[in-house]
Amino acid sequence: MKKLLLTITMFASAFAFAQHGLDKEIANIESKVIEWRRDFHQNPELSNREFKTAEKIAAHLKSLGMEVQTGIAHTGVVGILKGKKPGKVLALRADIDGLPVPERADLPFKSTAKGEYNGEEVPVMHACGHDTHIAILMGVAEIMSKNKDKIKGTIKFIFQPAEEGAPSGEEGGAKLMVKEGVLKNPDVDAIFGLHIGSGQPVNTIAYKSGGMMAAVNSFEINVKGIQSHGSTPWTSIDPIIASVKIIDGLQTLVSREMPLTTEAVVLTIGKIESGVRHNIIPESAQMLGTLRTLDADMRTTIIKRMKEMVPAIAKAYRAEATIDIDEGYPITYNDPELTAQMLPSLQKAAGAEKVSVIKAITGAEDFSFFQEEVPGLFFFLGGMAPGETQAFPHHTPDFYIDESGMLLGVKTFIQLSLDYLNN
Repeated sequence: MKKLLLTITMFASAFAFAQHGLDKEIANIESKVIEWRRDFHQNPELSNREFKTAEKIAAHLKSLGMEVQTGIAHTGVVGILKGKKPGKVLALRADIDGLPVPERADLPFKSTAKGEYNGEEVPVMHACGHDTHIAILMGVAEIMSKNKDKIKGTIKFIFQPAEEGAPSGEEGGAKLMVKEGVLKNPDVDAIFGLHIGSGQPVNTIAYKSGGMMAAVNSFEINVKGIQSHGSTPWTSIDPIIASVKIIDGLQTLVSREMPLTTEAVVLTIGKIESGVRHNIIPESAQMLGTLRTLDADMRTTIIKRMKEMVPAIAKAYRAEATIDIDEGYPITYNDPELTAQMLPSLQKAAGAEKVSVIKAITGAEDFSFFQEEVPGLFFFLGGMAPGETQAFPHHTPDFYIDESGMLLGVKTFIQLSLDYLNN
């Protein structure tokens, strides 16, 4: 009987979706969405510096007659759309920041933008697809604002800055938005978010109930030794040697102390800096790294062991070392009940055969801060061109997204919104 009722509900909702004529409206907005995306791609801005991006978003939302809030978490924008009937409050989120990456892809709207990162001038690129997220949500906002009579409740359109992390010494991102009350007044009941993927075929959706993306912690290690001439290393305490041994030791925490059959753990040193020339043993060294975990207990354990191991290894080589680990992002956790409730909506939007369950990944998303406050569903949208079998990774100069997959993002957000609020 339950299966029959579910089938009837799915059919009725799908019929209502087509009956309202939204499929045609969605198809007609594709050219706008692509135009917006190309503009944002050509004019990216770094985290907490998305000033022009925010202005364009706010102007669009105001033109739709929405109540618009700006300056949230520095450059965040929120549009509030009230339906004709009272009901729940749903939030839809897009992140808006670019990355300090030079673009190599030969596109007519290639980015040549510059920005400042850690005190240095750097090239800026939307190397993670956030430009597509903005354009998709702007398209959803335009269609839904013209169909308020079909909405039972309220939709909050959240355009979030600094997903890639706030500049050193600053707050930002989803955590700051939550702190500043973005999920309040009116209080949000649930939140949906998406991320486009360069290696996932267009017109597909991927998701996972429960923990889908890793918790992330950044860390900084500083090693202090004694400087000397490169010809007399015995008169030095070499911070480079100590650093090498620390890196080697940290990897054993993963390979020898973590129960990897439970969940994956990744510990990466992404930067090591020391010395000024070939014949001087330097006084100090600095390392920057990232820790990715998918289990809360394993995260606690490995952080504890990192704090124990780093100074101990340095001491064994007569050096001193400190390690600072930030609070990071929590696990991106899709509420199981909400995920089960909305799975039929994902399948209606893309087609059941185009929706797949994936294993958890060690990438991270600060959408997790919203999910700590209210039930949330985060899913992946395909961005790899038809016929392709390999794609350049995110955060690289050759990153590329096929724009034909963006329309499914618009359709999926609308389908999820209507089904959640009206059913």
